[in-house]
Amino acid sequence: MRWTLIALIALIALVPLAGCDKPAPKPQERPPAPVTVQRIVPRDVPVTFEYVGQTESTRQVQIRARVDGFLNQRVYTEGSLVKAGDVMFQQDPKPFQASLDAAKGALGQQLARLQTANDNLARVRPLTAQKALSQKDLDDATGQQQAAAASVETARADVRQAELNLGYTTITTPVTGLSSYAQVQDGSYIASANSLLTYVAQVDTLWVNFSVSENDMLQFRDEQASGRLRVPEQDGYVIEVVLSDGSVFPQQGRITFTNADYNVQTGTFLLRATVPNPDATLRPGQFVRVRIEGAVRPNAILIPQEAVLQGAKGHFVIVLDQENKAQVRPVQVGPWQGNNWFIDSGLAAGDSVVVDGVAKIVPGAKVKIVSETTPDAGPTPAAPHRPIGVISDQKK
Repeated sequence: MRWTLIALIALIALVPLAGCDKPAPKPQERPPAPVTVQRIVPRDVPVTFEYVGQTESTRQVQIRARVDGFLNQRVYTEGSLVKAGDVMFQQDPKPFQASLDAAKGALGQQLARLQTANDNLARVRPLTAQKALSQKDLDDATGQQQAAAASVETARADVRQAELNLGYTTITTPVTGLSSYAQVQDGSYIASANSLLTYVAQVDTLWVNFSVSENDMLQFRDEQASGRLRVPEQDGYVIEVVLSDGSVFPQQGRITFTNADYNVQTGTFLLRATVPNPDATLRPGQFVRVRIEGAVRPNAILIPQEAVLQGAKGHFVIVLDQENKAQVRPVQVGPWQGNNWFIDSGLAAGDSVVVDGVAKIVPGAKVKIVSETTPDAGPTPAAPHRPIGVISDQKK
């Protein structure tokens, strides 16, 4: 009985030991990660560069009083659009009308003296020829006639000046544009110290001023010299103006001026675009965004920003080899273009770049391509911090 019990206990102890001799199950292999790829196709990509600019009137005229006197009336409506020749202010004309009348009277007197001098000379001349009068008498008569003629001219000049002064009491605008507020009120006495009455800003064509930093200019030149950027012939850039609400102004302009001086305070160069503004939609002093179109990046490689990763050694992307295995590829990035990124080096035509599902990839592992995308067909606005540079330097 005792031996039977011992044998039973030994048998029970051997049961779990026998189970430990079974082989462990093999780990289940991880399935290929699903990804979306983009096949690299270099192409010419139009690029758009963007700046912050400010509008300025092409001609802002000061409306000033030319003669001293009392201001009778402001004729125009402040802030309205006035046309060239429109009356804006009216000064008291009565003192100037009186001066004109006096000048005309003085002219009449001088004309009468001239007539008397002419008649006297006409009588003296034949008598002198007949030796009835001396040569001195002829000389005196001639001098009196010439002095009277000169006095007439002086009197006529006084009349013309009086007419001008009277005309200056009606103050008109020499240009068509938007008027400012009146800086002198009705009834005020106008002198040289307060002769400025208002402004008129021409707005049918406006300037848009914007600045380019020195670093951006140098980068632009480097990209053009290396062939990564092609500019239009004769600087034929097209200028678009974007308003504060994001709408695009319907009229397009051209770059017409590049300042030769470098602004040491801001570290920038000033550029100016001229934009038609027939409906006076834009006003001087507005802040706008300036888009410059016309440049092209030849044979450019463009991939989505989410496909570009950054590590300790710089930027890189995930590409697939012939067996659809993920490989890390370092790249050199260029500027942004909307939601995409230009790749200056590291990729070539035909490469397959993973643009979606990058987080699930293990380098060297095989992946499953679920879809393939193509790059955007059209240009999108560039980021404002990648401007175009000094345009006028490209002129031949």
